[in-house]
Amino acid sequence: MTNPLFPESRVDLDEGVVLWPGRARAHELELLEALEAVLAAAPLRRMLTPGGLAMSVAMSNCGDFGWVSDRAGYRYAPRDPLSGLPWPALPAVFAALATSAAADAGFPGFVPDACLVNEYRPGARLSLHQDRDERDFAQPIVSVSLGVSATFLFGGLQRKDRTQRLPLHHGDVLVWGGPARLRHHGVLALKDGTHPVLGARRLNLTLRRAG
Repeated sequence: MTNPLFPESRVDLDEGVVLWPGRARAHELELLEALEAVLAAAPLRRMLTPGGLAMSVAMSNCGDFGWVSDRAGYRYAPRDPLSGLPWPALPAVFAALATSAAADAGFPGFVPDACLVNEYRPGARLSLHQDRDERDFAQPIVSVSLGVSATFLFGGLQRKDRTQRLPLHHGDVLVWGGPARLRHHGVLALKDGTHPVLGARRLNLTLRRAG
């Protein structure tokens, strides 16, 4: 269905995949204030892959669970490995935006318990991957883009499948689930650019139901 608050903006990209250009802009101030508090409590860091390489994207988390990567592998953890403390609480504005966007995309009842925060600087990228560390693949994924525009790669269920390039701009909200839930996805290397508030970087919120 089409949200009456966004009658012209919904873009159905595929079955289970919906984009709302600029949907988060109405909540920009609240989102950025909440994000600042999250990152003050759990600073961004470049995690290691299981092979020992530092990721080009800096990351942090909030919610009941945080996604972490190190030599032991990929997983969700209830505590920040840097501080030993629980991750910061999931801000209400994050949860409300994700729940409403998921419902409008055809996934009612989505209540996220984890939010991965990714910071992209020029040249940072995210290779094609599937989100498979969650328990329930019936739950969708909600992605909120903030700052410099980026090119999102949307592939298929097999890594070798052809990818679609999708420009994502400040305030865009992308939802995918159902038959698209396990599609490979990634982000091309961020190009030079400047956002009037966030500067030369892109921040992405990825909200999931992990537990």
